Amino acid sequence: MSNVRKVPELSLLSYVNGTNSDKNKFVDNIMTGLKDYGFIVLKDHTIEQQKIERAYELVQAFFELPLETKLKYKLDNGGQRGYTPFKTEHAKDNKNPDLKEFWHVGRELLASSSYKGIYPENVWPTEVAELKKTFLELYEAMDTTSQILLETIGRGLDLPAAYFNDMINDGNSIIRMIHYPPTKGEDTKNSIRAAAHEDINLITMLVGATDSGLQLLERDGTWLDVNSRPGEIVVDTGDMMSRITNNVLPATTHRVINPSSDASARYSMPFFVHPHSKAILNCVPSCVGTGAKFPEITAGDFLTQRLKEIGLYK
Repeated sequence: MSNVRKVPELSLLSYVNGTNSDKNKFVDNIMTGLKDYGFIVLKDHTIEQQKIERAYELVQAFFELPLETKLKYKLDNGGQRGYTPFKTEHAKDNKNPDLKEFWHVGRELLASSSYKGIYPENVWPTEVAELKKTFLELYEAMDTTSQILLETIGRGLDLPAAYFNDMINDGNSIIRMIHYPPTKGEDTKNSIRAAAHEDINLITMLVGATDSGLQLLERDGTWLDVNSRPGEIVVDTGDMMSRITNNVLPATTHRVINPSSDASARYSMPFFVHPHSKAILNCVPSCVGTGAKFPEITAGDFLTQRLKEIGLYK
């Protein structure tokens, strides 16, 4: 029997449309996958593929704009909205910059929201007119799917049904559109597309990147390729989830390695699921065990601390 490790592939629609038995099976499988690998792949889900494909076309159109045009959208907000230039971000505890540039889209808050003025406002490039409409629609679809995923994790952790929903209601989630340019002429000995890191948030949902290179760090110190096909979503757990579960659902270290051809580009679109900034990150009852490993902190304070560590907040 083969013992080759492979990130588990699950059907989200089996949970959404399935019987109670299907739902329970999905909850068991997502918990096992996240405990063992820190990653799972959704082979089907609730987001229209057409929306994802159109979004990738627009991402490419934006990143092909001249640098001086893109720099108009660089804001002083720790890279939380708008444009972050090439080689700005680095992994925590790694001084070599990542070989990427990116753009962040966050939640469009109602005027009545208590987080209006706390989260930075979105900016939109006038040069790619359709980008705003497409990404607001995609954001909504990703947000809805993240609620379903967190509901399943909440069930696996024996939490009250509304636990995660309350946490991410008006949450500071973001879509990050990433461009990894060709690596020709870059210092590929010291820098890779995304150096080994853990995500900051609760969970990350990566919709079909245009090229691979994503790897997760196994407990034995080896790197495992995380492969997905168009139409699939790769899901992993971040530091916030690790904190509230006392490492029961660990934040798995992962990276994006340089391509074999230095002429190829890569685009990807992770959706980072964040709580609202006043949410308290404290250990959930089912994971306390012999005691909580991490002190209580608000999601907003934890995010600021981590943005400083990765070079986005000075």
